[in-house]
Amino acid sequence: MESRHRRVQRLVGAAYLGIPVLLLVAVAGIATTGPAAAWIGCVVPVALLAVGVVLWRRHRYLPRWWAGVAGLFGGLAGLTVTLFPLAVGVWWPAILALPALIVGTVAGLALARAADRALLVPFVPELAGTPYELVFRLRGVPLAAVLVGADTITIQSHPVPRSEQQVRTYPLSKITGTYEFSLSGVERLRFPIAVSHAVASEGPAVILQADGEDWVLPTNQAGVLIDVLTERREV
Repeated sequence: MESRHRRVQRLVGAAYLGIPVLLLVAVAGIATTGPAAAWIGCVVPVALLAVGVVLWRRHRYLPRWWAGVAGLFGGLAGLTVTLFPLAVGVWWPAILALPALIVGTVAGLALARAADRALLVPFVPELAGTPYELVFRLRGVPLAAVLVGADTITIQSHPVPRSEQQVRTYPLSKITGTYEFSLSGVERLRFPIAVSHAVASEGPAVILQADGEDWVLPTNQAGVLIDVLTERREV
């Protein structure tokens, strides 16, 4: 488990800290070919690195943020590398700004995806004893997910909830029951939060009772979700 943790954190660090450092090196290299004023451009990667350090400390155990931040940093890096040469009188890289933006974003997302896979594949019971927030996707409900933290469980209908109606969070101590069962695919799914385009499908699911509310959570990892909740509630 320790080796997996180190591998995950190396990948997360590469996204949050490595991308800004590489951008700083690239911008500094370009600045050396121009006037002294061009060095002001280093403010951008330095600021990005400072933000990366702050976010890395906050997000290192929160996989739900990795893709967004890594994609943003990668895209900004690609855009900056192609546009900054204008400051030293070189215009042709600007033609590649859009492709560089796309490539940078994809590279950042790939880093985040690699970190996510390094954490979860293969899924082992020992993950329940780690500080990582574990993400379980809901079958038939696009974009929705169950996020199990160290002491809370969050159910959200969108990766970035826009209102309180799209997310619900409970302390693990408020969970009064978890039961695994199978859906036939003809049931009408109901959720205490606003969920759009929910489609019932045949397969395993979890009944979750928390703080007086009942949830039917269709997930192919029903047994694992219950095991994780049981383990973390006992800690």
